[in-house]
Amino acid sequence: MKKYIPAAVIFAAFETAAISLWLTKDNAFYLFNFSYIGCVIALGIVLYARAYRHARRAVQLLVGLYMLVYLGLICSENMQIEGFWYYLFTGVFEAATIHYAVAKIFGPLIFGRGWCGYACWTAMVLDFLPYKVPASHERRKIGWIRYLAFAASLAFVAALFLAHVGNLERIMFWAFVWGNALYYALGVALAFTFRDNRAFCKYICPVTVFLKPMSYFSLFRVTCDKGKCVSCGRCAQVCPMDVDVTDNSRSRKNATECILCMECARACPRGAL
Repeated sequence: MKKYIPAAVIFAAFETAAISLWLTKDNAFYLFNFSYIGCVIALGIVLYARAYRHARRAVQLLVGLYMLVYLGLICSENMQIEGFWYYLFTGVFEAATIHYAVAKIFGPLIFGRGWCGYACWTAMVLDFLPYKVPASHERRKIGWIRYLAFAASLAFVAALFLAHVGNLERIMFWAFVWGNALYYALGVALAFTFRDNRAFCKYICPVTVFLKPMSYFSLFRVTCDKGKCVSCGRCAQVCPMDVDVTDNSRSRKNATECILCMECARACPRGAL
């Protein structure tokens, strides 16, 4: 039963958030929202434990489509980083601010970059592209672009408030629509240029500015049993994020990039991961 403990912990964490927000905000939506996401992620972990190969992809689709289509397009909530800034500036702790607090700011202390591997609706589409394993594991020195994108998103929303622009809710909805279109276009272009589905995640995505610092201290991490490892290099070959999972230190190469996809553990011939 030990292999199901991570699923139970993840479900308990999300259910705690669901019940707490439901009671404090007096809104049943939060109970449904976080319970649904927690159930789906826990189900994915159980499916993985039972060796179902497409467990992670199932979770990606169930969570990603829910957030993109239902929350974003149907409920008109901007769940991108611009939506987080918008609600933060209005002083309202709901929608995108709660989502970011749980999934992208404090949540990574528990599950690291698991959001990127199991829930991101941008990566959900990019992972359908043909370059699931990067053609080259050498990082290009353009990661600074993510900080520009982060600053640009903040400047965009701040400018709207400083200019006292009206109908901000509608503007935020269209910013979500066109922002996603831009992300997908950039993500696909980078994937084919670098032959790497996750190039957008590595160099452009502004959300990683929140994710990376907390991921350094994450509770759930891929670790290596040195007694079993034969240094075959298969884990490095299949890792989409170029993480050196054979090094158990938190300062290992690309340590805060692991998305817990577990491709390394699946590829390991000795079960060392």
